[in-house]
Amino acid sequence: MTDQTTPGWAPTRALGRSVLLTGLFLLLGVLFGRVDLVLLASPFAIGAALHLRRRPQAAPEITITTGEANVVEGGEIEAGLIVANQDTVGYDLVVVRTRTSPWLKLQHADRPFAVTVPNDGWAAIELPGEALRWGRQDVGPAAARAAACGGLLSCRPVVTAARGVRVYPVTEPFKAAEVMPAAAGLVGAHRSRRHGEGGELAGVRPFAPGDRLRRIDWRVSLRTRDLHVASTLSDRDAEVLILLDVLGEVGLTGGVRGGSSVLDTTVRAAAAIAEHYLHRGDRVSMLEYGATARRLRAASGRRQYLTVLEWLLDVRADPVDDQYEPAPVAHQISSNALVVVLTPLVDPRAADMLAQLTQSGRYTVAVDTLPEAAAPPVRDPWTPLATRLWRLERENVLGRIREHGVPVVAWAGAGSLDLVLRDVSRLASVPRGR
Repeated sequence: MTDQTTPGWAPTRALGRSVLLTGLFLLLGVLFGRVDLVLLASPFAIGAALHLRRRPQAAPEITITTGEANVVEGGEIEAGLIVANQDTVGYDLVVVRTRTSPWLKLQHADRPFAVTVPNDGWAAIELPGEALRWGRQDVGPAAARAAACGGLLSCRPVVTAARGVRVYPVTEPFKAAEVMPAAAGLVGAHRSRRHGEGGELAGVRPFAPGDRLRRIDWRVSLRTRDLHVASTLSDRDAEVLILLDVLGEVGLTGGVRGGSSVLDTTVRAAAAIAEHYLHRGDRVSMLEYGATARRLRAASGRRQYLTVLEWLLDVRADPVDDQYEPAPVAHQISSNALVVVLTPLVDPRAADMLAQLTQSGRYTVAVDTLPEAAAPPVRDPWTPLATRLWRLERENVLGRIREHGVPVVAWAGAGSLDLVLRDVSRLASVPRGR
């Protein structure tokens, strides 16, 4: 991607000094009748004339390369710069410099590079590095300035636009083997609570009209002298809604090798949960709880997983003024969906949202994404005693949420949701009143 504007070539200070010295020596030689002064002016005049006999017309073209456009946190990135010369006159020197995102650690990207580019040729500059944090990171913009004709002419800086690099969040190990609270279509590999055709044994029951003969359990039938069949649980897909609380950001991010902020934990946990359920054939949707309330419709398969990763790249803190309430989300959620809410629980409106979801009959699980050493989201730092009181108040909020029937668990990777999903599944097996 190169700027299409072609800046003109301008004389440098070297050409100005050459013209000044030539004119000065000639003037002094004529005034004082000194031939030696005229001879001293000759090299400057002849050298400038020889170098300027062929002048460049085209400015250098600079291109930013990023290798693979999609990388994962902690992965290597092969960025680079290519400086091309389409003119018939070679460039004596081209100085190139580029800006990069602070979360792309590229080698020697913080200093200018000097290269020579022949006529109708090009030169490459390699910038290997590492992607430190998820998001849409930029390599560039980059600028190049060339000198030609023995340094007597230089072009104005040529600036090229930045090139984006999509850095996907690293997927933390996660699995959840518990029964889903509700399942729908006969697709996917989830174990449903309903009996039907599937591979998960639910028990043995007496034979009934309509049962298939291949389901007969002959051991139990011979022992009881009555036909019995093996009952199985149907393999059904479930809808999982991952709700991201983006009302604010707490904590300092240090990239993949440093500390994690609330958004870091939220995005990485969302990617891990979505990957787990999508690989099992379930349908996953995403929703933000903030001012704009971005949403990703429910779907399944690998294409949906890639769409989820792309959607997560645009997650940002989206606060709402204290005097306003974010848009309600209960009416946007299916009654049979499992709602996994990723929230730091530092905004009272998030706790109210969890209570409303539970009261509306949604199967809700809250995942605490607040880092252990996080401080209150205020401008001026609090004293240790004030921070301790703030955490005690937050524990009271967690207790009130649990009293409303919302299970809350801290994110800890694999197995984080097994216990709470077991409790939710038991509650879901109880008939709901009308």
